[in-house]
Amino acid sequence: MASHADTHASHEETLALREQFDTSEQQKDASTFGMWVFLITEVMFFGGMFLAYTVYRSIYPNVFGVASASLNATLGAVNTAVLLCSSFTMVLAVRASQLGNRKGIIVFVILTVLLGGVFLGVKAVEWHEKFVEHHIPGPSFHLEGTPLQGPAQLFFSLYFAMTGLHALHMVIGVGIMAFILYHAWKGTYTAEYNTPVDLAGLYWHFVDIIWIYLFPLLYLIDRHLPK
Repeated sequence: MASHADTHASHEETLALREQFDTSEQQKDASTFGMWVFLITEVMFFGGMFLAYTVYRSIYPNVFGVASASLNATLGAVNTAVLLCSSFTMVLAVRASQLGNRKGIIVFVILTVLLGGVFLGVKAVEWHEKFVEHHIPGPSFHLEGTPLQGPAQLFFSLYFAMTGLHALHMVIGVGIMAFILYHAWKGTYTAEYNTPVDLAGLYWHFVDIIWIYLFPLLYLIDRHLPK
């Protein structure tokens, strides 16, 4: 009877089927499972910040309402639309890879990267506004509309931590897309082997979903409270 090792050695190693796997489906399932495990750890990471924000907002609802109202909701909404569009182009890139459409992968990944760049650019403009308005936590901090400057600084500390870490994940996502683009240009991805594109899409959608939660949490909730 042939050993299990002999079974592994019986197939030729390719990108779609590495030596340690029996089938290409098994390899793709293992890769996808690994990505989901990673994303779960990311959910726990961001979840801690979401929890901290929720707790302090319940303690200082009026101050957080005033601070939230000072954010530029229009720019936040624009960035939300930009990321939704980038998720759409990412879906098209994944579909193109499944069809073995090299040109489609290249075009849609480039569009995704450009939309990611637009998001980061808009976010930089928004952060600059906060700098000009002295809403950066520190000695020069001042927020009109509330005498409780300490809790107001707490809001902006959470705001910059959460949006900053999200932006960092966006930068990492753009780097991943650059990697995908390079290999798509080389013709690495085919209808039989497109797992990296699929996994990159999962990561990109995760980053977009985090923003979908950040936008109402930071920009919209409690804006109606008396200033």
